[in-house]
Amino acid sequence: MQCKKACLVINPRAGENIAKITDVLAVLAAAGWETDIVLKKYGGQTMELAAEAAEKGYDLVVGYGGDGTLNQVVNGVMNKKGQHNIVGLIPGGTANVWAGEVGIPGDPVKAALTLVNSDSRKVDVGHVELASLTFPDTTQENGQQSSDHPTNEKGQRRKVKPTKKARHHFLLMAGLGIDAAVMGHVSKPMKYKIGPLAVGLSAVKELPAQHPFPIEIRAEGAGRKDEVLWKGEAIQVVIGNTRKYADVVQMTPNAYIDDGVLDVTVITAGNPISTMQQITSLLLRRKPDNMTTENFYGSHLTMSVPASIDLQLDGSAVKLKDYLSKADRKALEQSDAEQVMITYRFDAMPKALRIAIPNSYDDELFENARQETSGSQEQHEEETQAKEEHVSHRDEKRSAEEQEKDLEQVKMFLENGRKVKIIGASANPEKKHSYIVAGQVTKESTGEAKPVAVCIDDNTTIIKRTGEHETPAVVRELQEGGDMVVEGKKSKRGVIRASRVVVI
Repeated sequence: MQCKKACLVINPRAGENIAKITDVLAVLAAAGWETDIVLKKYGGQTMELAAEAAEKGYDLVVGYGGDGTLNQVVNGVMNKKGQHNIVGLIPGGTANVWAGEVGIPGDPVKAALTLVNSDSRKVDVGHVELASLTFPDTTQENGQQSSDHPTNEKGQRRKVKPTKKARHHFLLMAGLGIDAAVMGHVSKPMKYKIGPLAVGLSAVKELPAQHPFPIEIRAEGAGRKDEVLWKGEAIQVVIGNTRKYADVVQMTPNAYIDDGVLDVTVITAGNPISTMQQITSLLLRRKPDNMTTENFYGSHLTMSVPASIDLQLDGSAVKLKDYLSKADRKALEQSDAEQVMITYRFDAMPKALRIAIPNSYDDELFENARQETSGSQEQHEEETQAKEEHVSHRDEKRSAEEQEKDLEQVKMFLENGRKVKIIGASANPEKKHSYIVAGQVTKESTGEAKPVAVCIDDNTTIIKRTGEHETPAVVRELQEGGDMVVEGKKSKRGVIRASRVVVI
């Protein structure tokens, strides 16, 4: 993934996501990226910061936080029509569903290594807007219209103008019903302290108040103009662009992120037995039970639900008022939200966003898997094998005296060199046979651990403790918690360009 300038948009989470920021920056600097950081200071600012980064032309805009942070970064970039910006993630949230979908490690340093070894891929983005409000009959018993709603007639539909303040895009999923109600009442301080348990506490509080709600789903486009797909009562609706839900359940198990459509799962209202069947299926099978669900898909969908039903995007509740003008808000406040019907429009935006996908990902979410350059891959493997054989033959030809001399040098180097405790390693795809090793060095005078990122390539002499020489490919075998001794100049960012390495 080609990148020169990156912007790291951080949700500090009470300082939790700042602890390893120097470690992360060292890895990104080792990849040759010039990285700036900005910190969210108040709710909603992440979207503004991401929009500014997109406008300034950063190659990569990285959210450091949870799925809510990623959603705001996506919205910020999309609001600036960021076709040239790549969106990335370093997970630092509660559920981290996107990270789980594509295999981004939870540890921020390992996530940074994975980010470096990623591809820029075009993916679909879901778009939602509030299309209209339909008010109930507001006439009084004498047949005269109520003065509270002079513009509303019986069942009159009011079109709603799109707003800029609201989040209109989602990468993972949107939800109507129980999940949005629960997420909307999660205490953030509690969420930062106890993680997913805070969501559980909110669920215990909110679930008794939830009830089935009427919904009508229509499809548009591709010969399905205003076609009614389903009408009835539901307790939960999920509109999926991806598959995982709460990082556990696959609510839309057939979704692809590059097929140009959205997958919809409706959990219908049922009796106590069917409800238990659904809960059992979610817990054991990790997907909804077909007996109490309806499934649809489409590129353009509308859904009409009562205004009292909450909406969430990518696991984060949205505020209905953000989608309404001042006049619409006032009209809604003067009505019973249970009686006012809201029509949402959901659209799939095909391949509208460039996002960093780890090279190690198996492409399960992609209908059109990346085209492997098998020829170049084979060539790379052949080159690596040839180098390893060359090093092996060279070691065999060395005399016993030369080997003894090498062992003496290794011994001295081990005693006096810079010892690095290994955290993780990754290939640097921008350079052939080049790798980045993230680790820590301990300052002898204070015992303080300092982050470093070691760059290893063909110019690095790599020696085993026993004196044999190795190729850079040996980096793939390094284990977390292992040690290596490194010789090379260290930059202010903690980057060491290794001239010599002894693998312990």
